[in-house]
Amino acid sequence: MSTSSISLNTWTDRKRPLWLLGAVIVGFPLYSFAAYWATGWGLVWWLAPLFIYGLIPVLDLLIGTDVENPPESRVASLSQERYYRWAIYAAVPIQYGSFIAGTWVAVTQPLAWWELTGLVFSCGAISGAAINIGHELGHATDPLDRWLAKIALAPVLYGHFYTEHNRGHHVRVATPEDPASARFGETFWEFLPRCVVGSIASAWRIEKQRLERQGKSVWHYSNDNLQSWAISLVLFAAMTAWLGVWALPFMIAQAAYGGSLLEVVNYLEHYGLCRQKGADGRYERCQPRHSWNSNHIVTNVFLYHLQRHSDHHANPTRPYQSLRHFPEAPQLPSGYASMVLLAYFPPIWFRLMNPKVVAHYKGDMRLANIKPSIRDEVIARYTPEVSTKATAAA
Repeated sequence: MSTSSISLNTWTDRKRPLWLLGAVIVGFPLYSFAAYWATGWGLVWWLAPLFIYGLIPVLDLLIGTDVENPPESRVASLSQERYYRWAIYAAVPIQYGSFIAGTWVAVTQPLAWWELTGLVFSCGAISGAAINIGHELGHATDPLDRWLAKIALAPVLYGHFYTEHNRGHHVRVATPEDPASARFGETFWEFLPRCVVGSIASAWRIEKQRLERQGKSVWHYSNDNLQSWAISLVLFAAMTAWLGVWALPFMIAQAAYGGSLLEVVNYLEHYGLCRQKGADGRYERCQPRHSWNSNHIVTNVFLYHLQRHSDHHANPTRPYQSLRHFPEAPQLPSGYASMVLLAYFPPIWFRLMNPKVVAHYKGDMRLANIKPSIRDEVIARYTPEVSTKATAAA
């Protein structure tokens, strides 16, 4: 037997036990709860943001990247191993435990304003991470997984993501028509309202068209958006009935922050990248080069390989444990935990990422997805010969 055959047959997923960390991270408000009762320190309510924005970037830097791909001969068997699905299932009850405990603490305990603020950010961070849980489950075909996806999205009020991500974003990704694909020169603060409003409108339109094809009203109970939003409504109403009206602003605040975490990740995943149209006017098939990728190990194991986004969009049915690194995919300089912080500061973001977009397109910025109001200016700056020819022709 050849060496290559042996390596294929004996390959094992070295990150296998680490996938459970995705469930561990959504328990941070519970850990803070325990630490607070043990110590009385208000700082513990900030544990989740401190861990996500402070420790994870350091660990990403120290531990580095992993470019190993599973052999194709193992993909089918990996996809059938229930362990990987249970690693995601385990996160849902922990997420709900964090949400319920965090809301209870916010309403019933005499927290100082800065402690309550930390709790909002901690619960919101968990809700943001839970959108990724809903993302993984929403791509599955099993009805249980799909319902769990809607349940995971309920505390963050992002049920429309279930529809829009799969049937909207994946269809239009890396095109000017996609509200969730950021444009070159667009700040995150410009992108955020455009993406939120555009994604909700798109999700509603997608379901309206689907139901009309079936001869049903958009208000039919089988509307996936209505189902998802109904779960949120029942959850928030139950929590408010239990804890009182002051539970509502806390839940809304943590949901707003959690949703913003999804959108800042959306912002960095496709910034400036664009699929090209063929002679028939249709966009080319999505390829690894149309998504920013990151192989930083620590963030990847906490987010179920979300950072191997290039393969995810090129092959959306591929399970997270089988996602691959592609050398031709554009690479982020660090993991998501670091990059989301930079995205909040446009001058720093542009200084770091704009040259990478220009380099990716070898200076031909006609190929990039550019903010419309600055498109001519950007092409004139980075692709001057095109601008000169256009002026001469006019």
